[in-house]
Amino acid sequence: MRLFAAVLPPEDVTGELAAAVDELRKLPGGEGLRWTGRPGWHFTLAFYGEVGDDVVPELSDRLRRAARRSAAFALALRGGGQFGHGRVLWTGAEGQTQELRLLADRAEAAGRKAGVDMGEHRRYKPHLTVARGRDARDVRPYLTALADFTSRTWTVSELALVRSDLPKSGVPGEQPRYEAVARWALGGAG
Repeated sequence: MRLFAAVLPPEDVTGELAAAVDELRKLPGGEGLRWTGRPGWHFTLAFYGEVGDDVVPELSDRLRRAARRSAAFALALRGGGQFGHGRVLWTGAEGQTQELRLLADRAEAAGRKAGVDMGEHRRYKPHLTVARGRDARDVRPYLTALADFTSRTWTVSELALVRSDLPKSGVPGEQPRYEAVARWALGGAG
């Protein structure tokens, strides 16, 4: 199964982002982007790719331990940015981002120790993808519109292991489906 570790914002926070994204979609060229939906909004901490059923128990155990060693922390969605000359448009994080980075490092280490091929280590850049484009584009109007966006601050209190199923129908605009297959409280609470 295709898996990744993530922080999932609460419903009211994704609601605030949804209102901002509705305004972004109205900007010129908005129809040319593939907008991600609320079920797909998350901070990916570590992407594991296809993981065999035999590896999932050890990966889960290592993620549980990583969560237990990590304290809860405050986070908010903030501003925007882009990757790949406008191919990916995102909102970022504000608050205790060092704790978020530490949790990402622990989630990556959990994958490596469980035997998942994690590829080359990259410095973690917290972002939540809101849209993708096939080609490079000028996203300055979107970044300007996102510049003042800030969600309410919430307490990140859990780490999730998420399964993603890619679209298979070939229907334009179909989104991947996401399912949290496990969740662990940070700091051993809960």
